Amino acid sequence: MAYDILATSQTPALIIYVLDVSGSMQYPLNGQQRIHVVMDALTVTLQQMVFRCTKGSQISPRYRIAMFAYSDKVYDLLGGVMTIDQVANLGVPVLSTMRATDTEQAFLEVEKLLQRELPMLGNCPAPLVCHMTDGEYTGGNPEPVVRRIMNMRNPDGNVLVENIFISDNLLPDPVIDPSTWQGVTPSTQLRNKYAMTLRSMSSPLPASYRVMMAESGYNLAPDAVMMLPGMTPELVEMGFVMSMSTPVSLY
Repeated sequence: MAYDILATSQTPALIIYVLDVSGSMQYPLNGQQRIHVVMDALTVTLQQMVFRCTKGSQISPRYRIAMFAYSDKVYDLLGGVMTIDQVANLGVPVLSTMRATDTEQAFLEVEKLLQRELPMLGNCPAPLVCHMTDGEYTGGNPEPVVRRIMNMRNPDGNVLVENIFISDNLLPDPVIDPSTWQGVTPSTQLRNKYAMTLRSMSSPLPASYRVMMAESGYNLAPDAVMMLPGMTPELVEMGFVMSMSTPVSLY
Protein backbone atom coordinates (compact mmCIF):
# COMPACT_ATOMS: atom_id res chain seq x y z
CA MET A 1 0.00 0.00 0.00
CA ALA A 2 1.34 3.43 -0.94
CA TYR A 3 -0.37 5.62 1.67
CA ASP A 4 0.57 8.60 -0.48
CA ILE A 5 -2.68 10.57 -0.85
CA LEU A 6 -2.07 14.02 0.59
CA ALA A 7 -4.27 15.48 3.28
CA THR A 8 -5.89 18.67 1.95
CA SER A 9 -8.99 20.65 2.84
CA GLN A 10 -10.81 18.72 0.07
CA THR A 11 -9.30 15.34 1.07
CA PRO A 12 -8.79 15.55 4.84
CA ALA A 13 -7.17 12.81 6.91
CA LEU A 14 -9.40 11.11 9.50
CA ILE A 15 -7.68 10.35 12.82
CA ILE A 16 -9.55 8.51 15.57
CA TYR A 17 -8.12 8.71 19.08
CA VAL A 18 -9.06 5.92 21.52
CA LEU A 19 -7.97 6.75 25.06
CA ASP A 20 -7.94 4.38 28.04
CA VAL A 21 -9.11 6.27 31.16
CA SER A 22 -9.16 3.31 33.54
CA GLY A 23 -8.20 3.76 37.18
CA SER A 24 -4.53 2.90 36.63
CA MET A 25 -4.15 6.03 34.48
CA GLN A 26 -3.88 8.01 37.71
CA TYR A 27 -0.60 6.23 38.53
CA PRO A 28 2.60 8.30 38.16
CA LEU A 29 4.83 8.54 35.11
CA ASN A 30 7.97 10.61 35.72
CA GLY A 31 6.30 12.57 38.49
CA GLN A 32 2.99 13.21 36.72
CA GLN A 33 -0.24 11.25 36.59
CA ARG A 34 -0.35 9.22 33.38
CA ILE A 35 -3.64 10.86 32.38
CA HIS A 36 -2.00 14.31 32.57
CA VAL A 37 0.94 13.13 30.46
CA VAL A 38 -1.51 11.96 27.80
CA MET A 39 -3.49 15.23 27.87
CA ASP A 40 -0.27 17.26 27.56
CA ALA A 41 0.99 15.15 24.63
CA LEU A 42 -2.38 15.32 22.88
CA THR A 43 -2.45 19.10 23.34
CA VAL A 44 1.00 19.43 21.74
CA THR A 45 -0.05 17.19 18.85
CA LEU A 46 -3.20 19.18 18.12
CA GLN A 47 -1.14 22.38 18.22
CA GLN A 48 1.25 20.86 15.66
CA MET A 49 -1.71 19.86 13.48
CA VAL A 50 -2.99 23.43 13.60
CA PHE A 51 0.49 24.72 12.66
CA ARG A 52 0.66 22.35 9.68
CA CYS A 53 -2.81 23.45 8.58
CA THR A 54 -2.39 27.21 8.99
CA LYS A 55 -1.98 29.35 5.91
CA GLY A 56 -1.82 33.01 6.81
CA SER A 57 -4.40 33.44 9.54
CA GLN A 58 -6.69 30.65 8.36
CA ILE A 59 -6.70 27.04 9.58
CA SER A 60 -7.32 24.71 6.65
CA PRO A 61 -9.39 21.62 7.66
CA ARG A 62 -6.81 19.06 6.50
CA TYR A 63 -7.50 16.80 9.47
CA ARG A 64 -10.77 15.44 10.82
CA ILE A 65 -10.73 14.16 14.39
CA ALA A 66 -12.83 11.72 16.42
CA MET A 67 -12.02 10.98 20.05
CA PHE A 68 -13.24 8.21 22.33
CA ALA A 69 -12.39 7.70 26.00
CA TYR A 70 -13.15 4.34 27.54
CA SER A 71 -13.25 2.54 30.85
CA ASP A 72 -16.21 0.27 31.61
CA LYS A 73 -18.16 2.46 29.12
CA VAL A 74 -17.19 4.32 25.96
CA TYR A 75 -17.50 8.11 25.77
CA ASP A 76 -17.60 10.05 22.50
CA LEU A 77 -15.67 13.15 23.57
CA LEU A 78 -16.39 15.23 20.44
CA GLY A 79 -19.89 14.03 19.65
CA GLY A 80 -18.80 12.62 16.29
CA VAL A 81 -16.13 13.85 13.87
CA MET A 82 -14.81 17.43 13.95
CA THR A 83 -12.42 19.29 11.68
CA ILE A 84 -9.11 20.40 13.17
CA ASP A 85 -10.17 24.05 13.24
CA GLN A 86 -13.27 23.09 15.25
CA VAL A 87 -11.16 21.03 17.67
CA ALA A 88 -8.70 23.92 18.00
CA ASN A 89 -11.52 26.20 19.09
CA LEU A 90 -12.85 23.57 21.50
CA GLY A 91 -9.52 22.54 23.04
CA VAL A 92 -8.53 19.13 24.38
CA PRO A 93 -11.36 17.62 26.45
CA VAL A 94 -10.59 17.19 30.15
CA LEU A 95 -10.01 13.50 30.91
CA SER A 96 -10.66 11.89 34.28
CA THR A 97 -9.92 8.35 35.38
CA MET A 98 -12.64 5.79 36.01
CA ARG A 99 -12.54 2.03 36.58
CA ALA A 100 -12.20 -0.87 34.12
CA THR A 101 -10.54 -1.30 30.69
CA ASP A 102 -13.15 -2.49 28.19
CA THR A 103 -10.99 -2.16 25.08
CA GLU A 104 -13.27 -4.35 22.96
CA GLN A 105 -16.24 -2.00 23.41
CA ALA A 106 -14.10 0.99 22.46
CA PHE A 107 -12.98 -0.62 19.19
CA LEU A 108 -16.55 -1.69 18.42
CA GLU A 109 -17.47 2.02 18.50
CA VAL A 110 -14.52 2.77 16.22
CA GLU A 111 -15.69 0.08 13.81
CA LYS A 112 -19.19 1.62 13.67
CA LEU A 113 -17.73 5.06 12.99
CA LEU A 114 -15.51 3.74 10.19
CA GLN A 115 -18.43 1.89 8.61
CA ARG A 116 -20.22 5.25 8.38
CA GLU A 117 -17.20 7.26 7.26
CA LEU A 118 -15.31 5.04 4.80
CA PRO A 119 -17.82 5.33 1.92
CA MET A 120 -17.12 9.09 1.92
CA LEU A 121 -13.32 8.80 2.03
CA GLY A 122 -12.57 7.47 -1.45
CA ASN A 123 -10.18 10.31 -2.31
CA CYS A 124 -8.76 10.79 1.20
CA PRO A 125 -5.77 9.33 3.07
CA ALA A 126 -6.44 6.00 4.75
CA PRO A 127 -7.89 6.61 8.23
CA LEU A 128 -5.72 6.09 11.29
CA VAL A 129 -6.78 4.82 14.72
CA CYS A 130 -4.46 5.85 17.59
CA HIS A 131 -5.07 3.74 20.71
CA MET A 132 -3.48 4.68 24.03
CA THR A 133 -3.63 2.26 26.97
CA ASP A 134 -1.67 1.38 30.09
CA GLY A 135 -2.89 -2.12 30.85
CA GLU A 136 -4.53 -5.32 29.69
CA TYR A 137 -8.23 -5.26 28.86
CA THR A 138 -10.80 -6.36 31.44
CA GLY A 139 -13.68 -6.99 29.01
CA GLY A 140 -13.81 -9.17 25.91
CA ASN A 141 -10.82 -9.81 23.66
CA PRO A 142 -10.42 -6.75 21.38
CA GLU A 143 -8.17 -8.48 18.83
CA PRO A 144 -10.94 -9.82 16.50
CA VAL A 145 -12.50 -6.35 16.26
CA VAL A 146 -9.13 -4.71 15.64
CA ARG A 147 -8.39 -7.27 12.92
CA ARG A 148 -11.65 -6.37 11.18
CA ILE A 149 -10.74 -2.70 11.39
CA MET A 150 -7.26 -3.33 9.97
CA ASN A 151 -8.89 -5.14 7.03
CA MET A 152 -11.09 -2.13 6.21
CA ARG A 153 -9.65 0.05 3.48
CA ASN A 154 -10.06 2.82 0.96
CA PRO A 155 -8.05 3.39 -2.25
CA ASP A 156 -5.10 4.79 -0.24
CA GLY A 157 -4.70 1.61 1.82
CA ASN A 158 -5.95 -0.34 4.80
CA VAL A 159 -7.02 1.49 7.96
CA LEU A 160 -3.92 2.03 10.10
CA VAL A 161 -3.93 1.10 13.78
CA GLU A 162 -1.33 2.54 16.17
CA ASN A 163 -0.87 1.60 19.83
CA ILE A 164 0.78 3.65 22.57
CA PHE A 165 1.35 1.36 25.57
CA ILE A 166 2.19 3.20 28.77
CA SER A 167 4.31 0.72 30.68
CA ASP A 168 7.76 0.51 32.25
CA ASN A 169 7.75 -3.28 31.75
CA LEU A 170 7.91 -3.37 27.97
CA LEU A 171 11.47 -3.27 26.64
CA PRO A 172 14.59 -4.95 28.10
CA ASP A 173 16.43 -1.60 28.06
CA PRO A 174 15.16 1.97 28.43
CA VAL A 175 14.97 4.27 25.42
CA ILE A 176 17.59 6.89 26.22
CA ASP A 177 17.10 9.10 23.17
CA PRO A 178 13.77 8.88 21.25
CA SER A 179 15.35 10.72 18.29
CA THR A 180 17.78 7.86 17.60
CA TRP A 181 15.58 4.95 18.71
CA GLN A 182 14.70 2.56 15.85
CA GLY A 183 11.21 1.72 17.12
CA VAL A 184 9.40 -1.54 17.81
CA THR A 185 9.92 -4.06 15.00
CA PRO A 186 8.64 -7.64 14.53
CA SER A 187 11.90 -8.90 16.08
CA THR A 188 12.02 -6.54 19.07
CA GLN A 189 12.15 -8.42 22.37
CA LEU A 190 9.13 -7.48 24.51
CA ARG A 191 8.90 -8.29 28.22
CA ASN A 192 5.13 -7.95 28.55
CA LYS A 193 2.70 -10.52 27.15
CA TYR A 194 0.00 -7.94 26.42
CA ALA A 195 2.59 -5.83 24.61
CA MET A 196 3.08 -8.75 22.22
CA THR A 197 -0.67 -8.78 21.60
CA LEU A 198 -0.67 -5.03 20.95
CA ARG A 199 2.23 -5.42 18.51
CA SER A 200 0.19 -7.95 16.55
CA MET A 201 -2.61 -5.36 16.47
CA SER A 202 -0.30 -2.59 15.20
CA SER A 203 0.07 -1.74 11.52
CA PRO A 204 3.45 -1.66 9.76
CA LEU A 205 4.67 1.95 9.62
CA PRO A 206 4.12 3.18 6.03
CA ALA A 207 7.18 4.62 4.30
CA SER A 208 5.40 7.96 3.85
CA TYR A 209 4.81 8.16 7.62
CA ARG A 210 8.44 7.24 8.27
CA VAL A 211 9.53 10.19 6.11
CA MET A 212 7.24 12.55 8.02
CA MET A 213 8.56 11.19 11.34
CA ALA A 214 12.11 11.82 10.11
CA GLU A 215 11.15 15.43 9.41
CA SER A 216 10.02 15.62 13.05
CA GLY A 217 13.45 14.39 14.17
CA TYR A 218 12.83 10.64 14.62
CA ASN A 219 14.81 7.80 13.02
CA LEU A 220 12.57 4.73 12.85
CA ALA A 221 13.59 1.50 11.14
CA PRO A 222 12.01 0.55 7.78
CA ASP A 223 10.33 -2.47 9.42
CA ALA A 224 9.03 -0.58 12.47
CA VAL A 225 5.41 -1.10 13.46
CA MET A 226 3.02 1.57 14.71
CA MET A 227 3.57 0.87 18.38
CA LEU A 228 5.22 3.09 20.95
CA PRO A 229 6.25 2.22 24.53
CA GLY A 230 5.01 5.11 26.65
CA MET A 231 7.83 4.76 29.19
CA THR A 232 8.43 8.52 29.38
CA PRO A 233 6.44 11.65 28.50
CA GLU A 234 8.74 12.12 25.49
CA LEU A 235 7.80 8.70 24.11
CA VAL A 236 4.09 9.33 24.70
CA GLU A 237 4.44 12.56 22.74
CA MET A 238 6.33 10.69 19.99
CA GLY A 239 3.38 8.31 19.71
CA PHE A 240 0.94 11.15 19.21
CA VAL A 241 3.28 12.77 16.66
CA MET A 242 3.17 9.48 14.72
CA SER A 243 -0.62 9.69 14.62
CA MET A 244 -0.52 12.98 12.67
CA SER A 245 2.20 11.94 10.21
CA THR A 246 -0.07 11.61 7.19
CA PRO A 247 1.57 13.44 4.25
CA VAL A 248 0.00 16.92 4.07
CA SER A 249 -0.24 19.26 1.10
CA LEU A 250 1.72 22.49 1.49
CA TYR A 251 -0.97 24.39 -0.39
